[in-house]
Amino acid sequence: MRRFSFLLWPVITGIFAAIILLQFFPDLFAPKVTTVEIRQTNQANSQPATGLGHGPVSYADAVNVAAPAVVNIYTRTLVQQKAPLKDDPFYQQFLERRDTPQRQRIESSLGSGVILSPQGYIATNNHVIEGADSIVVALKDGREAMATLVGNDPETDLAVLKVELGDLPTITLSDSDTLQVGDVTLAIGNPFGVGQTVTMGIISATGRNSLGLNTYEDFIQTDAAINPGNSGGALIDAYGNLIGINTVIYTKSGGSQGIGFAIPSNLTKQVMQDLIQHGRVIRGWLGIEVQELTPQLAESFGMADTRGLIIAGIFRNSPAHIAGMQPGDIMVSINKQPIQDRRSSMDQIAKYKPGEEITIEVIRNNQELSLPVKIVERPRSRS
Repeated sequence: MRRFSFLLWPVITGIFAAIILLQFFPDLFAPKVTTVEIRQTNQANSQPATGLGHGPVSYADAVNVAAPAVVNIYTRTLVQQKAPLKDDPFYQQFLERRDTPQRQRIESSLGSGVILSPQGYIATNNHVIEGADSIVVALKDGREAMATLVGNDPETDLAVLKVELGDLPTITLSDSDTLQVGDVTLAIGNPFGVGQTVTMGIISATGRNSLGLNTYEDFIQTDAAINPGNSGGALIDAYGNLIGINTVIYTKSGGSQGIGFAIPSNLTKQVMQDLIQHGRVIRGWLGIEVQELTPQLAESFGMADTRGLIIAGIFRNSPAHIAGMQPGDIMVSINKQPIQDRRSSMDQIAKYKPGEEITIEVIRNNQELSLPVKIVERPRSRS
């Protein structure tokens, strides 16, 4: 009996100890569980947020505001055709004995445009109307009119047309410098000639350049579907304001692959105003040829930073030549704004008006120099 009591007390003590541990530490004997944190939203009550609240479930209001100002453009070009075998030496002796009438062929193309003012000025792409003998503009309300070419700028692929019609719908421009990646975009145009069409996407990137498309490039990239015929049409925001002119697509098949480019509204406005007022786009010019500063070149010049441009050449009697710039100088800033890359720097210079004086900071023989330069108008023959 004593032996049994001796064994009973440890058992009773262990039971009491286990009860106490379970009471105060309930997780002590629980199996180990790996916790995975998953955040889940109530989709039924959730909408994409914008800067002004919740995103709309329809963009019909934006389209209704902008679409009337987007027009279809039809062009006709008269092409002279050579007589058959005209270049064949054997048949030339027979063809020279008589006059051979030249045949003519009419080529048609289509595109889009945007009415920017009640005076009838329309912005479109230069490649839409380039070489056209006649241009017809068709409005959404059914009216049509012959358009005249006010001016064109191949270096940005923009052109301005004018129609003589009253009570024209116009579009409101938005400040394209405030655009952000992820903003909603709507593309309006006439793809494949099927009629006015609206597609939706977002801004995929801003400030796209070095694409080899134009001399001056500052594209908005969007994944809104843009197809042949959309060129010159409107890229608008969720409120119906113009943010760009649809220009080109990146494609391997000829159709949209989610990479489209538009010319920003700010650049469009500046080019349009110059073409209307002066008949040409006035751009600033220094008269230099530059080369990107690679890490290897920076090391050879004893520089730790690759932000800069090497002056590779200077045109005689140009503003740069008069200011004392020399080949081999490293341009590091323009009006105290550090150099980012070649394209953005040349675009920055082009925005200055002739007669403006700016300061160019260069490094020469490990010394920094500030050179005042008076901008002149860029010769149109320069590329």
